[in-house]
Amino acid sequence: MMKKILALTLALGMTLSLAACGSGSSGSSAAASKPAASAASSAAASAQTESKGLTEAERAKEFITVGTGPTSGIYFPIGGAFATALKEWGYQTSAEATNATGQNIQNILNGDAEIAIAMQDAVMQAYTGTGAYEGKDPATDLCALMRLWPNYVQLVTTADTGIKSVSDLKGKRVGVGAANSGVEINARMILNAFGLSYDDITPDYLAYGEAIDNMKNGQCDAVFVTSGLPNATVMDLGVQYDMVIVPIDGDGRDKLVSEYPYYAKSVIPAGTYNNTEDVEGVFVYNIMLVNKDLSDAMVYDMLEGIFANISTIKASHNAADKNIDITFGVDDIQLPLHPGAEAFWKDNGYIK
Repeated sequence: MMKKILALTLALGMTLSLAACGSGSSGSSAAASKPAASAASSAAASAQTESKGLTEAERAKEFITVGTGPTSGIYFPIGGAFATALKEWGYQTSAEATNATGQNIQNILNGDAEIAIAMQDAVMQAYTGTGAYEGKDPATDLCALMRLWPNYVQLVTTADTGIKSVSDLKGKRVGVGAANSGVEINARMILNAFGLSYDDITPDYLAYGEAIDNMKNGQCDAVFVTSGLPNATVMDLGVQYDMVIVPIDGDGRDKLVSEYPYYAKSVIPAGTYNNTEDVEGVFVYNIMLVNKDLSDAMVYDMLEGIFANISTIKASHNAADKNIDITFGVDDIQLPLHPGAEAFWKDNGYIK
């Protein structure tokens, strides 16, 4: 039932978005089959030969603020690399440290950033006025630029807590992320899927870096971390302590994925941290949001610049190196594309 309601809400949101994002269609409904890397490269070269973007002089007059995340997470270095790549393309740029997804969504809506990284689950809740954004007007001004890397929801603890499953969190002090952050939205949804709520735990509304510090000091029992793999803060915990990565699996995971289509089943591979075996879990994609008020030509041009300087972005983090590339297309994006982004992805063969 929840999935039907979400589907109806998404359908309504897509209709409302036409005025805000033009005719930009969702990659999940309009994407073509992914061409081979060589074909994509050829299409990209052709698109740049007959560019629909900006001239060098026009580009130099534009300033792009990139919304990233806390300096302790991976949004910050990857977002910074986007700023550098666009600067290399001729724009004036700045990478802004933020509280990540929640603040980045608001900054895009307020016009305080031109592009910003955000987790797709929180974006779609804002877009439809559901979940953490229940009671608020649907944010149908949100538009997508491109898909980024998958964020793995990691529930970490130490062996001495005895926590071996999500259900074992009952009665424990749990770091759930900063209030209304992407991590906190993940934590709330996962707890609900397993039949728990914040009434069953003592929630600590802290960024995961602070929460893990508290766990080291015995002031927290478990921490939700939503991040690409590997996460440096979690790696550090595994070196110093007998860390346990708690599986997110079974009926609770099935319920979560069934009700919320932006989650997917996954594993944290053996050897990612101190885990000797794969750990069952879930991930949700990050996407790059773009300000709807930017011209189609500028958005098209930014994507040209990003992929012309993709090596700069790939060098920023392992998650970017493995997961950010033109060949991955946009078929995992549920949010409507900005018309300039839609034109770019069509010209490169990823949308019919």
